[in-house]
Amino acid sequence: MTQALRLGIAGLGTVGVGVVRIVRRHADLLQARTGRPIEIVAVSARDSSKDRGVNLSDYAWETDPVALAKRDDVDVFVELMGGENGPAKASVEAALTSGKDVVTANKALLAIHGQELAEKAEAAGRVIRFEAAVAGGIPVIKSLTEGLAGNEITRVMGVMNGTCNYILTRMQSQEKGYNALFDECAELGYLEADPNLDVGGIDAAHKLALLSSIAFGTKPNFDGIEIEGIQQISLDDIHQADDMGYRIKLLGLAQRTARGLEQRMQPCLVPSDSPLGQLEGGTNMVVIEGDAVEQVVLRGPGAGEGPTASAVMGDVCDLARGLKISTFGRPATSLEDATPAITGLPAPYYLRLGLLDKPGALAKVAAILGDAGVSIDRMRQYGHSDSTAPVLIVTHKTTRATLDVALDGFRTTDVVAGEPVALRIEQV
Repeated sequence: MTQALRLGIAGLGTVGVGVVRIVRRHADLLQARTGRPIEIVAVSARDSSKDRGVNLSDYAWETDPVALAKRDDVDVFVELMGGENGPAKASVEAALTSGKDVVTANKALLAIHGQELAEKAEAAGRVIRFEAAVAGGIPVIKSLTEGLAGNEITRVMGVMNGTCNYILTRMQSQEKGYNALFDECAELGYLEADPNLDVGGIDAAHKLALLSSIAFGTKPNFDGIEIEGIQQISLDDIHQADDMGYRIKLLGLAQRTARGLEQRMQPCLVPSDSPLGQLEGGTNMVVIEGDAVEQVVLRGPGAGEGPTASAVMGDVCDLARGLKISTFGRPATSLEDATPAITGLPAPYYLRLGLLDKPGALAKVAAILGDAGVSIDRMRQYGHSDSTAPVLIVTHKTTRATLDVALDGFRTTDVVAGEPVALRIEQV
């Protein structure tokens, strides 16, 4: 009988339990598809007495995940603890040093330490697989490294945080403000322990760093991503975008330009009738553009027990079949240093200002934009009941660096109240 592929699972939260359930429920199916049995031999978590709703009595228990990673009877170390440092990093390093392949769902770990770990894996003749780290159940890593390997990738973009998309689409459909929906997400358990990881765009930016590395052959460069969250988005912005035929999405985008590698994770306006514009609720979507394939759209659940565990098991099955691909799709030692773009490609921008009710205020705003080199496509001042008049401006194409000059001018003038909101309009 062919020798079983033996798993050690560190982390028995939602995803870890989901993996255990799949292995137990689909043992025959997994063997039929991979040609060998897949079994769990040992697990690790902080509390061995906790009832997790699944039978764990058949498995050895290790309190220390590093000890689990070093076990002689483990072939593949499955890291599902999370965290960019601490036990997660230490146990992955121990697994590689001990001659084991690694499957992980840990986007933060790889976005920050991915280059170092990938080189360590290569030196040991091992691989790190991480389909579950990006977009949950969507097979985007496999698509980039395998299905689209014959393409020069020109752009990768997508909605990669379900919580943010849930908030923005509920603002649209339920007429609820950001603060009310933030509280709703907290009650539903949709937010990370540190909510800023979600609403601040950091979680999604970790994912973008990994996709960008694979797409463009660069070392993961999380620090090179321009990150902006959704906290400043108001119902007024949702309404005005809708009136112009757009939806607001927390959009991640990576593309190589003559100015360098552009990586952004920020709220943008996208056409309402585009696939991204029609994306509702907590669903994720990744759009990949290549020279041969043109455009591929991948849509699916971005989190949760089943989808994420499904992605973990996809990687496990590949290892059971003997399929081993370099961590970021090519040898880690061949990855180039990412040169961040000095400034992004020009695009139109949506601006919302609170204009004080003073003579000549609108003219001052127009002058500040003109002096900065920003051309106005359209402008609207709409009804108000106090001394501050909301003003909506859509610019012609400009760079963010140029626009920032105008925004600084708004902050020093005596006619603009509060912080201006500036959102890029992205054609997708």
